[in-house]
Amino acid sequence: MGHLAFVGGAAVLPNRVIDDGVVVCRDRTITYVGTARSRVPAKAKIVDARGGYVCPGFIDIHVHGGGGADVMDGTPESVQTVCQAHARHGTTTILPTTSTGSASQIQAMIAACCKLRDRWKVTDGSRIGGVHLYGPYFAKDKAGCHNARQCRTPSAPEFRSYFQPGIVKVATCAAELPGAAAFYRYAAKQGCLVTCGHSNASWSEMKAAFKLGMRHVDHFWCAMSNVSSVRNRLGVPMQGSMLEFVLAHDEMSTEVIADGMHLAPELLRFAWDSKTTRRLCLVTDCNRALDMPPGRYRFGPCEDGAWFKSDGKVGWADDGGSLASSVKGMDHMVKTMHRSAQIPLHDVVAMASLTPAQRIGIDGRVGSLAKGKDADIVVLNRHFRVRRVYIQGEEFSGHSA
Repeated sequence: MGHLAFVGGAAVLPNRVIDDGVVVCRDRTITYVGTARSRVPAKAKIVDARGGYVCPGFIDIHVHGGGGADVMDGTPESVQTVCQAHARHGTTTILPTTSTGSASQIQAMIAACCKLRDRWKVTDGSRIGGVHLYGPYFAKDKAGCHNARQCRTPSAPEFRSYFQPGIVKVATCAAELPGAAAFYRYAAKQGCLVTCGHSNASWSEMKAAFKLGMRHVDHFWCAMSNVSSVRNRLGVPMQGSMLEFVLAHDEMSTEVIADGMHLAPELLRFAWDSKTTRRLCLVTDCNRALDMPPGRYRFGPCEDGAWFKSDGKVGWADDGGSLASSVKGMDHMVKTMHRSAQIPLHDVVAMASLTPAQRIGIDGRVGSLAKGKDADIVVLNRHFRVRRVYIQGEEFSGHSA
């Protein structure tokens, strides 16, 4: 593939931004990051990044759909549509995320992800870094926009079948459910990032889960317990909830949906101030309405997922009173986190790239502009719109204008 050089833009590193940066790649790998134009080989293909930012490709560990498709539609074509949609927004590594559904629907989704991963080419869009096994092990009253009828307690024969292909990298279960301990124990042995989400868990239930390997909580503040719900359920004096447990333990990480609709700027800033870049991920939690006109859509499988409405800014549950996932890509999350929450750009980009890569154990290969890592590179303009996307040194031609 030869040499490729990004010049003239501000190179965004995990700890700083280099003005007039130079990023050189050879074949599929980054070979130099700095300011020396002399390091650009004479025959290199030049990518003029003047007036923009050169960033590592974004990594989304919690994403359901985009471009009219949901990964739970269960075909390689639907997963490909989602990957292409998110690549247009700068995501170069994606973890397709299950919703509540039948065992056969979840197995079909996992099989489709395996098939697309194994045959991947740059025209497919984002590379599949693994699967996030998210639904169906939720508390029914915390199902949110998911189909609550498909919420259930984990059983070993069922959940073990999902891990067999070896593609699950993040595994979620509500900590208070019967069978959660077995789920956590098994997921931890598989090397997954083990998480608690859509849950009414109390401090004591979180503590028990932590001992079994749970280290992450999904979309902070959303579909999670609070001290009032814990008290009502247990009939005892108020205990700490998921929020307090995450804030009290340095080892715990979490994630925020920075679409400007789920969380106000002060909450985004509070999450960062509390957990720091090292333990806070940006996620889209995006549904199939990304890049689609406002309208009514299915969340989850196209045949029986719960209905929601998109107004072009966010998804709304059919009752009209609760949010139903995001309809924005990672470029929008980066922009909101930087501009609205006033967080330094290098920290924001790290939360969208290096931090999730570290949490799922792929940071030796992707997640930052560093010598020896894959040439997954995104060029943003100063308004944080995607100009160019490269995955393993090849340009993805379906990027946004």
